[in-house]
Amino acid sequence: MNGLIGKKIGMTSIFNEQGRNIPCTVIEAGPNFVSQIKTEESDGYNATQLAFGERKEKRVTSALKGHFKNANVTPAKKVVEFRDFNIEKSLGEKINVEEVFNEGDIVHAVGVSKGKGFQGVVKRHGFGGVGQSTHGQHNRQRAPGAIGACATPSRVFKGMRMAGRMGGKRVKTMNLEVVKIFPEKNLLLIKGAVPGHKGSIVIIEK
Repeated sequence: MNGLIGKKIGMTSIFNEQGRNIPCTVIEAGPNFVSQIKTEESDGYNATQLAFGERKEKRVTSALKGHFKNANVTPAKKVVEFRDFNIEKSLGEKINVEEVFNEGDIVHAVGVSKGKGFQGVVKRHGFGGVGQSTHGQHNRQRAPGAIGACATPSRVFKGMRMAGRMGGKRVKTMNLEVVKIFPEKNLLLIKGAVPGHKGSIVIIEK
C-alpha cells in the first residue's frame, strides 16, 4: 500500500472540462522522508516508515532523536508506516507527491475529525425531537424521549444513542479522486471533503 503524510491546507473549487464546479480539498502531501525500512527477515513484515513535517529538537525524546539520526532525517512531526510500500527508496531519501500519486487516482484519506464538544441527540444522531411545540409540549423539541428501560430489563442497554461528546475521532474517508497535482509545491487537490481541521495532519493512502 502506497501513501503519503500531508497537511490539510483548506478547501477550494475548480472547473472541469464540462464546466462543472468541483469542490476540492488542498493537501500539502510532502515532502516525506524515509525514516525506517522494515523487512520480513528482520521485523516479520515489509513496511516503509515515512516522516513528515519539522519539530524542534528540544521537543523530541532521546529515543526518537537517535531514530531520526540513524536515518539522517531531521526530527519530524509525524511518522507513519506503510505496509508493502512498492517504491524503492533508501533510508533518508525524499519522496515527492508525483512519485506516488497521479491525476485520476482513487485514494483514501485518514484524519482526526473536528471536535464539536458535548452535543445533544438532534445534532449528534439526527433525532427529530419529541414532537411539535403544541398540545402541551414544553421545551421538549430537542429532547431524546424514552430510552426503553422499564421493570424489564430494568437497565439501559449499552450503545444507546444519547447526548455526548461529538467529533475528535479518527475517521477514514474512502474512494476520493485526485483531481489535480502541483508537483513543484507538493500539493494534491482531492475531490470532496477530507476529515480534520485546517492545518491538521492527514494520511493519504492509495
